[in-house]
Amino acid sequence: MQHPVRNQRTIKSPVTFQGTGLHSGDDITVTLRPAEVDTGVVFIRTDLAGKPRIPLRREAVLQRDRQTAIGEGQAEVQTVEHLSASLLALGIDNVEVEVNGGEVPGMDGSGLPFVAKIREAGRTDQKAPRKRFALDKTMAIRRGDTSIVAYPAEDAGLRLSYTLHFPEANGFGSQCVTVDLTEERFVSEIAPARTFCLEAEAEALKQAGFGQGANTENTLVLGADGPVDNDFRFEDELARHKMLDLVGDLALLGCDLDAHIVANRTGHAANRELVQRLGERVVELENRGVIQPDTGLDVREILKIIPHRYPFLFVDRVIELVGYQKAVGVKNVSFNEPHFQGHWPGQPIMPGVLQVEALAQLSGVLLLRRLQSIGKVAVLLAIDRIKFRRAVVPGDQLRLECETLSLKKRSGKVYGKATVNDELTCEAVMKFMLMDA
Repeated sequence: MQHPVRNQRTIKSPVTFQGTGLHSGDDITVTLRPAEVDTGVVFIRTDLAGKPRIPLRREAVLQRDRQTAIGEGQAEVQTVEHLSASLLALGIDNVEVEVNGGEVPGMDGSGLPFVAKIREAGRTDQKAPRKRFALDKTMAIRRGDTSIVAYPAEDAGLRLSYTLHFPEANGFGSQCVTVDLTEERFVSEIAPARTFCLEAEAEALKQAGFGQGANTENTLVLGADGPVDNDFRFEDELARHKMLDLVGDLALLGCDLDAHIVANRTGHAANRELVQRLGERVVELENRGVIQPDTGLDVREILKIIPHRYPFLFVDRVIELVGYQKAVGVKNVSFNEPHFQGHWPGQPIMPGVLQVEALAQLSGVLLLRRLQSIGKVAVLLAIDRIKFRRAVVPGDQLRLECETLSLKKRSGKVYGKATVNDELTCEAVMKFMLMDA
């Protein structure tokens, strides 16, 4: 069940569109711009000071009702799911999304306008493979009479099945849809399906702050006799729209997925919970070396970048690299390491300064990947905001994560954190000077 590896992809040229936010009612302008390999999908709030960047990934998800929203610090962007679904289905992995407000415009309530704009921009392959994950075990989330279950795929690719059931009083009954996700089937069978709400709940939703920009042209308002001032595009359009939302939420995973996902009456909250579980499984398998991301480095490649050698090399493997912005690595803590002989006999604990050293070494890998940094070393100048949270002992696997805060020709600043089993052990902000070796 091996799916052909494909290269990452971005758009050929910028493209701009305008519309009204479904929930905010604000007039919003969005511009999609090409991005470098491993950038991912990044939203940029051009209306805020500093133009904060918000990556489309599960760690950035905010808990919002009736939508998918992402945020970083005080900046956020709401209702990203229809755009993110279109980017995923059309294979756009790297793109900057400039938005001059806090919400992606709703357009006509479907994914079709976004598909049209992406196709207008054109697409181009890049010289790096796209990360792919084949689910290896069943995952299930059940809440009352709703459920979403992800099964390992019988064939390569992503199959989606969705069942939606309305109480019979609404007259819509049950709707069931199954689609093998390809660009063609997404565009013809999923993207056209529009967002909807019941006429009986529309006013209450507006009073609660939702749907300030919604109307019968961009939302199917379901009355007793069907859509108000509108017509269905499919007999089962409601279930198809739920599938559109699901695809948009799966884009938060940041990779292509081989699985069969079966959902019954679920919404964004359950979708996001499944994405979190899937993402945790990817991390678990990467940490164990069961799967290797295409952007990772083994120890031989690490030795080519930084000068550290045994017994002072504290990064065993790099499992993810995102351009010059982020690196994730692992350090397997072994009792055989010489510092445990004296720190301390009978109570071995990894020195906190060596945790920071591990983060500094991973930072060096991140900062020295640039072509102009070849032949240089990253010398640690300062450490700020350092905190230690728990002891690290032999047998632990230290997960190291570093993100570039600033990078200049001769210097860089990196935020790093180390965790064991998702529990924070230390964090720090490190400043480096890039010097000739």
